[in-house]
Amino acid sequence: MSGMLNVSSNPHVRDKQTTQMIMLDVIIALLPAGIFGIYNFGIRALLVILVTIMAAVLTEFLYEKLLHKAITVYDLSAVVTGLLLALNLPSTIPFWIAILGAVFAILIVKQIFGGLGQNFMNPALAARCFLLLSFTGKMTAFTYDGVTGATPLYNMKHGESYDLLHMFLGNTAGTIGETSALALLVGAAYLLIRKIIDFRIPLFYIGTFTVFAVIYTACNGGVDFTFIAGQLCGGGFMLGAWFMATDYVTSPVTPMGRIIFGICLGLLTGAFRLLSSENSGAEGVSYAIIFCNLLVPLIERITIPRGFGREKKKSAA
Repeated sequence: MSGMLNVSSNPHVRDKQTTQMIMLDVIIALLPAGIFGIYNFGIRALLVILVTIMAAVLTEFLYEKLLHKAITVYDLSAVVTGLLLALNLPSTIPFWIAILGAVFAILIVKQIFGGLGQNFMNPALAARCFLLLSFTGKMTAFTYDGVTGATPLYNMKHGESYDLLHMFLGNTAGTIGETSALALLVGAAYLLIRKIIDFRIPLFYIGTFTVFAVIYTACNGGVDFTFIAGQLCGGGFMLGAWFMATDYVTSPVTPMGRIIFGICLGLLTGAFRLLSSENSGAEGVSYAIIFCNLLVPLIERITIPRGFGREKKKSAA
């Protein structure tokens, strides 16, 4: 009997990578943007990052401890959620708002729906939208080099001057982790090399948005490639495209589904950013990703591979 094969349920093909290993790779990929954010905004940015991560981890630990659930903080998913949320916050944000956002992300969006793998939208982005709606003034108060002012994306929205090179390098106002497109691309390259993310979502997201922006500028006086490049580098576009939209839980699992998901993201981001009124917010990435997260079950339903053949109906006796 000892020589019999072990019979188990599917899946039978397994990967050596664990959740902890994947999350560790995401943390490593976010380090360039995080380190640059600390360099750009000072010690206050580091404190916001640490406070937000600790609040996220502690919330998950206490929830699972009090409800006698298995402790999952060691898989580092709470750390990633806290880090992503922190990178989406301005360095001037009061600590209590950062803590509230972390609690909302872990408790309301993640744990109440069953924990990792069960949440229907990205916890960090959901928390950012919650904070943006609740504390708009605090969430949009950006200070760079000791001067409070608007972000380059806001300036673009209102026809004011902006520096494309500074936007690419990151020497601008914004949230802690979104300003440097270069740092985010370095992290994205690491994720692609490590095969942590699939290229389809960010490729079709960026491509669709670019086409949208080309058509928009063509209809408003001629194609402006500097404006388009600024839109790609500005705000949370790169952070969202490479690190938020590719979240395993809240993105499609099918190849065609990922393509459709990326196209929907590009169209919605373009509509939110370029077609909204002058008095509205300049950013549209967070809301686009959250909305598309809700479409994932439908996208997977229409793109899931169908089995070969059909079952023959039994004839009536």
